[in-house]
Amino acid sequence: MSRIGVVTFPGSLDDRDAQRAIRIAGADAVPLWHADHDLRGVDAVVLPGGFSYGDYLRCGAIAAQAPIMREVIAAADAGMPVLGICNGFQILVEAHLLPGGLIRNEQGAFVCRDQRLRIESADTAWTSDFEAGDEIVVPLKNGEGGYIASAETLRELEGEGRVVFRYVDVNPNGSMNDIAGITNARGNVVGLMPHPEHAVEPGFGPDTPAAMRSGVDGLRVFRSVLAGLLARA
Repeated sequence: MSRIGVVTFPGSLDDRDAQRAIRIAGADAVPLWHADHDLRGVDAVVLPGGFSYGDYLRCGAIAAQAPIMREVIAAADAGMPVLGICNGFQILVEAHLLPGGLIRNEQGAFVCRDQRLRIESADTAWTSDFEAGDEIVVPLKNGEGGYIASAETLRELEGEGRVVFRYVDVNPNGSMNDIAGITNARGNVVGLMPHPEHAVEPGFGPDTPAAMRSGVDGLRVFRSVLAGLLARA
């Protein structure tokens, strides 16, 4: 069985949700601790949402310097799939595994809503179960989710097909180019602000036309990486 690690930092609050999503998808969820130097032989890593180190300095700035991140960075550079969700996305940009930055929402307030996204790229380790153009709905909750980057970086991301998720219908935080998530050039590292781990189980996800709280669109994110790991086994 594939083993996917979930890092817990001081202030993480969605680590258990990410572990549950991994188990529902069919993998073994392996808890990892921020102060350790051991990835425990995992096949992929998830950096979960929350408020690591109280969001001091900048969101994710201190977490990016945590001991475990040295191992995550080395593993990502070697091709291991890494997913950063919300605060995890902030950590990835602070660790320079992804370009750009995340700033305070345009309206200056915390946003919590079910958010429609378009899959712009199915060529990553975390979106291979989708087709480009698919639309999904997953929860979003952030106060510093506005994605920013230089004009040159935006041109590179758009031109190289590295925008992975894009906001549809409404841009909830003022992100440039409606960007909700991006990938590195290799496609193994993905960061996004919305929370796929909160849309994996009937009765707990977003509302759908079929029934209240029945949305499970986020499950395909975790099944994507499992399919890739099994193909490589």
